[in-house]
Amino acid sequence: MSSDTPMMKQYREARQSLEDDTLLLFRLGDFYEMFETDAEQGAALLGITLTKRHDMPMAGIPSHAAESYLSKLLAQGKKVAICDQLEAPQPGKLVKRGITRILTPGTVLEDRQLEASHNHFLLALDLDKKGARAAWLDLSTGKFALSAQTKPGDLFSVLHSLSPREVLMPESLGRRLEMMENGKALSDEIDRALGEITRTERPDFDFDQRSGAREVMESLGVMNLEGFGIDLEHGGLGPAGAVLVYAQDVLKGKPGNLNRIEEYRAGAALLLDPATQRNLEVFRTSAQARKGSLLDCMDDTASPAGARLVESFLARPERDLAEIQRRQACVEEFSRSPRAVEEVRETLRHGADLERILGRLRNRVVRPRELGGLRATVRGLPAIRQTLSELGKDFPAIQSLASRIELFEELGDLLNRALEEELPAEIKLDVKGEGGRVIRAEYDKEFDRLRDLAGGGKRWILELEAGEREKTGISNLKVKYNGAFGYFIEVTKANLHLVPEHYVRKQTMTNAERYYTDELRTKEKEILNAEEQAVAKEQELFVEVVKRALEHADGLARVARALAEVDVFSSWGAILRDRDYCIPTFKEGSRELLIEQGRHPVVETVLKQESLGLAGTHAFVPNDVNLSAAEEQLCLITGPNMAGKSTYIRQVALITLMAQVGSGVPAKSCRLGLVDRIFSRVGAGDELARGNSTFMVEMNETANILNNCTAD
Repeated sequence: MSSDTPMMKQYREARQSLEDDTLLLFRLGDFYEMFETDAEQGAALLGITLTKRHDMPMAGIPSHAAESYLSKLLAQGKKVAICDQLEAPQPGKLVKRGITRILTPGTVLEDRQLEASHNHFLLALDLDKKGARAAWLDLSTGKFALSAQTKPGDLFSVLHSLSPREVLMPESLGRRLEMMENGKALSDEIDRALGEITRTERPDFDFDQRSGAREVMESLGVMNLEGFGIDLEHGGLGPAGAVLVYAQDVLKGKPGNLNRIEEYRAGAALLLDPATQRNLEVFRTSAQARKGSLLDCMDDTASPAGARLVESFLARPERDLAEIQRRQACVEEFSRSPRAVEEVRETLRHGADLERILGRLRNRVVRPRELGGLRATVRGLPAIRQTLSELGKDFPAIQSLASRIELFEELGDLLNRALEEELPAEIKLDVKGEGGRVIRAEYDKEFDRLRDLAGGGKRWILELEAGEREKTGISNLKVKYNGAFGYFIEVTKANLHLVPEHYVRKQTMTNAERYYTDELRTKEKEILNAEEQAVAKEQELFVEVVKRALEHADGLARVARALAEVDVFSSWGAILRDRDYCIPTFKEGSRELLIEQGRHPVVETVLKQESLGLAGTHAFVPNDVNLSAAEEQLCLITGPNMAGKSTYIRQVALITLMAQVGSGVPAKSCRLGLVDRIFSRVGAGDELARGNSTFMVEMNETANILNNCTAD
């Protein structure tokens, strides 16, 4: 608008550079302001006051609390751009501003905006008459995968189990679905699978397969993808490229923590369709709560990385018998060593989230306190390896885990010598800025000299204050400093008659006058120059430490995975022992399911909690299952309401799922063959918004079972 002030013109330029679905937070002094429709939307989402100035809606948040407000916006699926002041304000001059960050639900890297125990995936999805394909990336950990072209229903199963934070789709997808024979049904399935997940439309060319292949190879720094078992004609490379291009647009550069990509093959995992996942309450209960789900029941880990690995295992149950048996061996061996297990878990509790620290390290956005967390983890590695190695003398599976724990003595020595023991969240960026000491004394002689010079100058100031009081007889004379006026001598109005002639007036206050002397001004320049050099040197040394730590990134990533496995398998070992579970026996090629005295894992846990440990109170009544292709192929379960029919059905499915994840199961014994899918249709609910009655929902779910069940 022609009547806009220069500042508002600056705002509109920033606003016009963004998509309409992105909120703009515009820095004005100590606040981030939102204007017009952004203000109306932001005020409603954050529960803050909406004001008006010259009929323009406005809403603001204090800059010191911005991160908590950003977390609220991202949790509600919003995208946010930050327009910061790029220089210090000067009288009569418009402050230079620019967009420094764009945050979206699927691309955040800040710990405060990440759920510690949950993977944080950005997913790209595309489908046509040939089939469906997808790729997903967790920028906080570097996990990157793509799916082979598959049936849409199979991909929706994967999507539901991954629970991504943001989904990218081609702009033309809606039009293409309208032209497909079953497009309406597919569109409904997409809506059902995505629910409230943030959706972002991207240009179709972002999903081009050949462009995607180039993007993936450039990001991984390779000439081809054969080393990952991926052909350049792979259908999932289109969505993989879309994920990378979007991440680059948001981060203003390529993600730095990618070093591999995995192919997800539907046939390599046990599949549960979205309806079955909901019915069995694998990840969330019917009330959309984690507590009371199978995931909650199976997650007794000591670290965030361990919790995320449990979630990953449940999202992709194994069909590889060798891998299942490897996990079972670890769980069984840990169950026999309770004291050693507790020692390891206690060390893990005091370590940091190595996996996510590595993500920030590789993206060069790591903070001092996070490097301190890396140091704490490295310090704990010798104790973990020693404990595991001692156990490994009797337990070969644990010995295999111990052999994967590297010690990083060189890195540990660097971090111990370089970093202060107590570290601030941020490193100081300038003399007036916030932040604390990061580099330890005696690490660098030049830095020590500069810091001593700055500190010595401050001591000189204190000595000057004492000397001037004595010379002038002004007992309350003070030498002070502020960012606007530098160092000055302050004298109250009552003592102005004692001020020496060589004092030069600098500022008049209500109750005092401020002065400087030539000597003070000369020393001020020396002090500030030394402080500025010390701040710059500390930043330089910190960057050097980060660079040297990066040399160990690949090894640290391997250890992070090993520690997560130790956490998961040791916690499952404790569950196996404490909850009286058993290790299932698999018979390859078998078509039988034999469960002796099986129990529902979640219901049993809840009943035990309600009984407060009193024997016989609220005890779960165990049940047997005997199914086989040759004899008993079907169970017909009857009984009154609340007799446990649905519980029994879910119990059988959950025990099968837990078995193929590699954990123990709640039963006296269990013998089964590998299965490729689990279907469950329990309970009833309508979808009135989609025109589906309860009966129609039941028929659709039943039809899905009949259409997708296999001979295996």
